[in-house]
Amino acid sequence: MATPAFFDQAPPIPMRDPLAAFLGAADDGLLDYRYIDAVRLAGHSCPTVAGAYLMARAALRALYPDGPAERGGVEVLIPGPESEGVNGVIGQVFTLITGAAGANGFHGIAGHYARQSLLSYADTAEHAAVQVRRRDTGASVAVELDLSSVPAPANLRPLLGGALDPAASAEQRAAFGRAWQERVQCLLLEHADDPDVILLHRLDYEPAH
Repeated sequence: MATPAFFDQAPPIPMRDPLAAFLGAADDGLLDYRYIDAVRLAGHSCPTVAGAYLMARAALRALYPDGPAERGGVEVLIPGPESEGVNGVIGQVFTLITGAAGANGFHGIAGHYARQSLLSYADTAEHAAVQVRRRDTGASVAVELDLSSVPAPANLRPLLGGALDPAASAEQRAAFGRAWQERVQCLLLEHADDPDVILLHRLDYEPAH
């Protein structure tokens, strides 16, 4: 499969999935999620997909500083309705990585390993941050994306217009694709740990007893 080289250079997200361990799908349940997994899920690569991937990574690293994070071990709240803007895409990427699913998620086995209803959408977008909460300790973080310092290439709009033309050549479409991925590459490789782009805030919580 021919994909841009930077897909493989993006930072991975190591996870431990107790369900995968229980069912023998991975030794000790250890699974590395990579950006290409999010691309396969979404069917495309864009700043939203990359941003959701990095937000999930940042939230999990903060909640599980000793790593790896436990897949299925967090609850996720997406700000705003599922059908609004790119909320649905963000939610899908968070489900992929964290295991937290909506009402259609896995019901579990004999009361264990349930993923159902761990991800929800707020009725209104009172804030821009995705909230992620550890189910065992109650520790919570809010994470959001600020792309103002990662602008799109200046020539992207005219390239888009040319690529959308029914008479566009293969090179015109390829040129647009390369320009489109420039911003994604910059985000993943240069700003994955940039606190001015991936904004993370710890929320107050009461430790589990």
